[in-house]
Amino acid sequence: MSFSKETKQELCAVGELTEEQQIAMTYGMLLFGKNFSASAITFTTESRAAASMYAEQLTALTGVIVESRVKLTHRRGESSVFTLTVPDKNDCAAVFDRFGHQPSQPSLRINRANMDGEDGTAYFLRGVFLSCGSVTNPDKDYHMEFSVPFKNLATDLERVISEIEEIRPEPHTVQRQGSYVVYLKGSETIADILTYIGAPMAALSMMQSSIVKSVRNRVNRQTNSETANIRKTAEASAKQLIAIEQIQQKQGMASLPEDLQELAAVRLEHPEYNLRELGAALSVPISRSGVNHRIQRLMAIAEALAEP
Repeated sequence: MSFSKETKQELCAVGELTEEQQIAMTYGMLLFGKNFSASAITFTTESRAAASMYAEQLTALTGVIVESRVKLTHRRGESSVFTLTVPDKNDCAAVFDRFGHQPSQPSLRINRANMDGEDGTAYFLRGVFLSCGSVTNPDKDYHMEFSVPFKNLATDLERVISEIEEIRPEPHTVQRQGSYVVYLKGSETIADILTYIGAPMAALSMMQSSIVKSVRNRVNRQTNSETANIRKTAEASAKQLIAIEQIQQKQGMASLPEDLQELAAVRLEHPEYNLRELGAALSVPISRSGVNHRIQRLMAIAEALAEP
C-alpha cells in the first residue's frame, strides 16, 4: 500500500464528528472531486476508505443516494479505482445548493461558509486531501500536492493553506497536464500539515524518515571528511619521508639538530601519524603547530640539498 493510501486510511479512521466538521470535510471532498455541479457530481479515488467515507458522509448530510462503481486497474500497481456518482439530477442540484453554490456562477470558488467552527479549515483540508491530495513516501522525497482542475479553485486552495497560522506554510502552484497542482515541500512543513488535518501517524513517519536521513547524511559527511583527512595525511607523510631519505643519503641524520633528528626518526617509524600524533610521540610532546614548524625546517633542508 502506498504512503498516500495509508495516510487516507488514517484520515478516514475518525470517531464521531460534529455537524460542522461533517460539513467542512464533505464539502472539501465534493468541491475538489472529479465533478461538482448542479447537474453532475462525481468522486473518483483509489482509496477504498475514502470512497466509503464520501458515500457515508454525503448521505448522512443530504440523504441523497450515491452509486458506486469499481474498476480494476494495474496502473501504478493499484488494484482498483472507485467512482461514486449522484445519479439523480435533482439531487445534484439540491446538494450544489446545500453548500451555497448557484448554477449561474461563472466558476467554482471555495465557499468559506462551509468551513465554520474552530477546526473547520482542518476538516475542510482533510476532505480536500481525501479527494485530490497525495504525499510522497518520505523515504524517497518530501512532497505533498493537490491536483485541482480549475485555476481559481487552485488559487483559493493555496490561500487557505497559506493562512494556517499554526504552521505558516508556503504552498506554490504549477500547471501540469491540464490541471493546477498546489504543492508543498519540506519534511517539517508536510508533517505539520498532516498533523493539522488529522494524520499524526503519517506525520510521525515523515519525521522519523527525516531524522534517519539527517543522521545518515551526517555520518556520510563525517566519513568523507575522515577519508579526505587520511588522504591528506598520507600525501604529506610521503613527501616528508622522501625529504628525510634525501637528508639521510646526502649528509646523514647526525647532521640535523637533535629536535629534528627525533622528529625524523618518529616519522620514519610511524608514516601513518598525523601532526598531532607525531607531536604526542616525541620524548617531550609538542603541539601540532610545533610539529609543523619542525617539518618545514626538515623540508627546507631537503630542498637546499636538492639544489644543484
